[in-house]
Amino acid sequence: MWEGCLKNDRKQQELLYKTLAPRMLAICMRYAHDKDEAQDILQEGFIKMFNNAHKYRGEGNLEGWIRRIMVHCAISRYRKQKPMVLVDDFAEDNDAFGNGYNAHGLEVKDLLKMIQKLPQTYRSVFNLYAIEGYSHQEIGNKLGITELLSRTNLCRARAILKDMVNKLTASEMHCLAC
Repeated sequence: MWEGCLKNDRKQQELLYKTLAPRMLAICMRYAHDKDEAQDILQEGFIKMFNNAHKYRGEGNLEGWIRRIMVHCAISRYRKQKPMVLVDDFAEDNDAFGNGYNAHGLEVKDLLKMIQKLPQTYRSVFNLYAIEGYSHQEIGNKLGITELLSRTNLCRARAILKDMVNKLTASEMHCLAC
């Protein structure tokens, strides 16, 4: 399939897209404000990936290379937006996905919904650090912020998420599963 993509075979590109799009959309959703924005990032990422397919040297996992492109597209979008960091800047409606449970009995999709309610800067730092495994120095370089601000934003994001989880009542936890 990849060999066909390197030769600009549209059928092979479509097949690769259909195979990886759901997983890559999940990555984009972690950085996006809503599903529409995540789909825009996904499209930008695949276009960038197909335009730069010749740059993949076969080292490591192809899916990991594509995943990295998606994260970089999300970061680029963040840089263009340069939002203000306000604790009260929460989005009301966000779609999320996933399954599985954590120690509090919440499904992964519920936790992702909470992460999506974080202000853009907090959400980006949290995802890059806690999920992607970047260091604060790398995050600072990628987002154009200081290492200290990255650490501060992560601390605030965690505090907000902890507060969200602690404020959930049993009935709200049940409703989240709906």
